[in-house]
Amino acid sequence: MTDRLEMQDPRSQYPQPPFPQQPQAAPGVAQKMDPKPDHGETSYEGSGKLKGRKALITGGDSGIGRAAAIAYAREGADVAIGYLPSEEADAKEVIALIEAEGRKAISLPGDIKDESWCQAMVQQAVEGLGGLDILVINAARQQYRESIAELSSDDFDQTMKTNLYALHWTAKAATPHLPPGAAVITTASIQAYDPSAILLDYATTKAGIVAYTKALSQQLIKRGVRANVVAPGPFWTVLQPSGGQPSEKVEKFGEQTDFGRPGQPVELAPIYVLLASQEGSYLNGEVFGAVGGGGVA
Repeated sequence: MTDRLEMQDPRSQYPQPPFPQQPQAAPGVAQKMDPKPDHGETSYEGSGKLKGRKALITGGDSGIGRAAAIAYAREGADVAIGYLPSEEADAKEVIALIEAEGRKAISLPGDIKDESWCQAMVQQAVEGLGGLDILVINAARQQYRESIAELSSDDFDQTMKTNLYALHWTAKAATPHLPPGAAVITTASIQAYDPSAILLDYATTKAGIVAYTKALSQQLIKRGVRANVVAPGPFWTVLQPSGGQPSEKVEKFGEQTDFGRPGQPVELAPIYVLLASQEGSYLNGEVFGAVGGGGVA
């Protein structure tokens, strides 16, 4: 495998569409994707930037959360990951990768649409890790609907609870445990700024995440805690083939970017590391876009 950090043409560094049609039932598993995403399993190298830190990552089994978990472990952090019980197969791989770095790994399967689970998840992470100083709220629901007529109240409710309510419940439960120097990182999307017609509910929640995090950052900095947002564009994660996009869009996913391809989760990992580390000490209430060009977000 080519060294990820070796100088090369970024347009051809990773797979380009067309991709095979590969529909999965939500929430999907990364193991079944073709091509398989690069979360950093063999390509991310750490340098001790998070030595001794304690992180909780929601949606840590696959996609962007998985890339952050791998990177954090290789930077020296102990990591707890939250995920749905149906995602256990992917989660076991992440736990093994964290432990391979000699770091403590905590599995937290549960449904974040339940407020009591969000509270329990945070408490179990704190107890298992011996504290908490990095919180990555990343888990998300994305299910496309071709028209507003097809977007049911149940759809809307599930997306709101997964993407926004759980954000609030988790942040609220974690805040008392975060010491000065801690970091909160949320995951929004280009959809917050350039929404797709078929993602009404998802785009609405992503705009809400930006506003919520910016407001929260003003509160938390008074405690010495920073909060920032990452707003990715098209990244090759299991969210897409498991109902996030129509199959024909999955085939061409990312082709509209300057690179002619989607981003790989590992390409976001350095941003999550920066925002969690002391190197990001003057970053608060910021939105970091990685959208493949075009200057949106």
